[in-house]
Parts: sequence; C-alpha cells; structure tokens
Amino acid sequence: MAASSRSQVLSLYKLLMKESSKFPSYNYRTYALRRVRDAFKENKHVEDSKTVEVLLNKARDNLAVLQRQVSIGQMYATQKIVVEEHRGKKTI
Repeated sequence: MAASSRSQVLSLYKLLMKESSKFPSYNYRTYALRRVRDAFKENKHVEDSKTVEVLLNKARDNLAVLQRQVSIGQMYATQKIVVEEHRGKKTI
C-alpha cells in the first residue's frame, strides 16, 4: 500500500472510531466501535490499489451514515445502563 493510501486509511479509521464513540447509547456505541475495528482488521492485508480505493469509498459512505445516526441518537435521551453508571466510580 502506498504511503498516501496508508495515511488515508489511518485517518479514516480514526474518524470512524471518533464518530462511533459519540453514540449516546452504550450498546450502539460498543457495536459501532467493534464493527469498525473488525472491518479494518479483516482488510488489513489488502494490497491491490483498486480494492483499497473501493474499501475507502465504502468506509467514507459508512462514516456519513454514522454521522447521521449519531445526530439522530443525540436527539433522544436514553437512560444510562448499569455498565455506564458505575464506570469510573470506585466501589468500596
């Protein structure tokens, strides 16, 4: 993979991870983060430039979908689940 393609892939990965972490719902957030990680791991060894370009376009489309879904999710309040309520708090 060319250096410019590598930087594009890493940049897109970071954007997808950042956007996925904005989901207000714990379940959607963890699912989105896992799917992004898995998709990039699955295609880690792709070398063909045309295939890389197709995958980059697909990832850009998915980023747009994530951005819309995060915006919609932030319009509606959700209750925090037990996992989120106790996160970061020390128990005695």
